[in-house]
Amino acid sequence: MISAIAPSQTGATAARLPRWREGAWAGIPAIRVIHGFAGALHAAFIFFACFAFSDASPYDIIALPTMLLWLALGIRLHRGALPLVFLLALYLSAIVVALLPYVSEPLPLTWTIQLGYLVITAVFFAMLYAEDTRARLDLALKAYTASCVLSATLGIIGYLQLLGIEDLFSRYGRASGTFQDPNVFGSYLMLGTLSLTHGLLTGRGRRPVLALACLLVILAGTFLSFSRGSWGATLVSTTLMAGFVFMTSGSRALRRRIVLIGLVTAGLGAAALVGLLSIDSVAKTFETRATVTQDYDEGETGRFGNQIRGMNILLEEPLGLGPLRWRQIFSLEPHNSYIGSFANGGWLGGAVFIVLVIATSVVGFRLMTRASPFRPYAQIIFPALLMFFVQAMQIDVEKWRHVYMMLGMVWALEAARLRWATGSRRGHDRPPVHTRLGRDDRYGAGYDGAPLSPDGAASRRKS
Repeated sequence: MISAIAPSQTGATAARLPRWREGAWAGIPAIRVIHGFAGALHAAFIFFACFAFSDASPYDIIALPTMLLWLALGIRLHRGALPLVFLLALYLSAIVVALLPYVSEPLPLTWTIQLGYLVITAVFFAMLYAEDTRARLDLALKAYTASCVLSATLGIIGYLQLLGIEDLFSRYGRASGTFQDPNVFGSYLMLGTLSLTHGLLTGRGRRPVLALACLLVILAGTFLSFSRGSWGATLVSTTLMAGFVFMTSGSRALRRRIVLIGLVTAGLGAAALVGLLSIDSVAKTFETRATVTQDYDEGETGRFGNQIRGMNILLEEPLGLGPLRWRQIFSLEPHNSYIGSFANGGWLGGAVFIVLVIATSVVGFRLMTRASPFRPYAQIIFPALLMFFVQAMQIDVEKWRHVYMMLGMVWALEAARLRWATGSRRGHDRPPVHTRLGRDDRYGAGYDGAPLSPDGAASRRKS
């Protein structure tokens, strides 16, 4: 005897059937799947920036498919980013001209090709973040911060020799994480520090306890890198970011919060420093690294002596020495990106590099001060980039992947701000970026969450 099946039972049985048998997936537009895949590539692209064990890394492997897919999806170059493209193209052209006498040499040729690739990534980031700016930058900052936590954790493990593979994550008795150089490692962590600190200061973070734990890991990694430049850059950039948030906020509660957190952080930081210095190995390395100069800096053939002698040579070489030729002449890198730009690209290359730094700084400070939906992001990203510009006086940053990433981000923010301002003036034709500020952006623009006019004044809601 066959018993009847109740309708409710039939529905339950159907619900347990695989959805693909019912054709449910046919209702999902293919473009949504493609956009989702592109977003995953974007996040992976940013995250893999921390892997720099060698000249080629996962970052470089995923770069080409990511850029090609996003270009196919229709990202565009907006007028606000055109100065960046022009200056980078001019700088690269000067390098290529200086390369011509040495084009048969593999190292200068490879160096120039790599520089061209980094220039392309900077332009790509300037295009990518100029549209849907807040959503894409939120994803990018999360991916970047996650990479900082991973790299810092591995750096701490390597320094403490916990896994017996300390040579992989530490160099010269200093934590290096997933980088070849502890100095690059320490500087890389700076943007992660700023992103987490900004969230804690403004209350934007949804998981403050987790954010604080991640911040402590990153700061420990920065300290154990024993990079003097990274220490100073992290301290100055964090102070700069907090100062601009304080000055541009209309909330007394937020200002009190910043002061209170600053005082507590200073106290805890001092206590942590005392605790770390109580460890003999840490204290010895700190004492060595805390001096203003090292042995390799001094003397006629030291870093500073080479720079003085090299500048005299560059005065007689309008086309420069050529890519990587400084190394062959002095057996050391210039350890100064400004001098290096003149050496690699001649007078034109050096001048363009300086103009690029000045122009980006003007744009960055404007983004941090003028009210717009993008000011909070500028207050996180630009202080880090500014410190790289300062560090460029004592280290070679022109081949650091994350510097070109931040360079593109800053100019993308400027392009987005210009589009937003133009749309606000027209009133009826606003660009497809969020102009109505919610809770997450009230500290960066209009505190009451109202739309901002182009001059930065928040329009008040009518009761």
